[in-house]
Amino acid sequence: MGWYRVASRIRIAVFVGLAAVALAFVLERVSDVGGAVPSALTLAGFVLVVVGLAVSFWPSAPSLPARPVLAPVAGRWVAINSPASKAPSHGTHAYGQTFAVDLVHEPAAGTRPEFGDGPAFRPPSDFPAFGRDVLAPADGTVVAARDRARDHRSRSSWLAYAYMFLDGAVRELFGVARILGNHVVLDLGNGHFALMAHLQRRSLVVRKGDRVRAGDRLGRCGNTGNSSEPHVHFQLMDGPNPLTAAGLPFSFTGAHIEGDGREGVPATGDAVTPWTSAA
Repeated sequence: MGWYRVASRIRIAVFVGLAAVALAFVLERVSDVGGAVPSALTLAGFVLVVVGLAVSFWPSAPSLPARPVLAPVAGRWVAINSPASKAPSHGTHAYGQTFAVDLVHEPAAGTRPEFGDGPAFRPPSDFPAFGRDVLAPADGTVVAARDRARDHRSRSSWLAYAYMFLDGAVRELFGVARILGNHVVLDLGNGHFALMAHLQRRSLVVRKGDRVRAGDRLGRCGNTGNSSEPHVHFQLMDGPNPLTAAGLPFSFTGAHIEGDGREGVPATGDAVTPWTSAA
């Protein structure tokens, strides 16, 4: 097991540590227990929080070969927060996203609204990704499907971006589903699970237990959960629950990376155009 697979799960230590600190606070103020017990709980809690956060953000490299999959989209998309540029790609191993990639639809260079240009909170329909099909990256079985969350406006300025981080902290308190927004998890077999997140409300055409083929439509791209603009968040993981799963490396097959024509995972800022996935 690679170090990053341990780091992915140690995030739970953060929650245990916070719970210990909260319990110590309660014991000290509303019960007869005082002195050493709350102090020890507080110290242990802080240690767990610090260690859990430090390990969660520790840089890592894959220890397993990348699994080839189709890109979960059709058309020209640009990679943001790509594992081809750094790992963990989103700054943390938490929620199985060590090797996750964000894909934003940009049919041609300059056709997507630029950050900081225009309203700080644009409607999602201003972005070309909104409503685009999201596709199955491989044959598999749907093990989770959620599409009740509403699509919110973009976070298109630094002030709006700061609001997104505060909003994300609140969302995290209510569970990983609030971070992901609408999403689908597929069991691809051999211990691999694919997650597509931030999907459009009421757009899913699959339900838990459905069998899908590579290239089948799952739903549409939206702007739900902890998202700055409509995009598709894609990752592979070793379990169906992002809270306890570790990220796994992948490689897009049948996709052209703009500039050099190779297959694989586009680096941050690079465009990829799948040619094998269904439209």
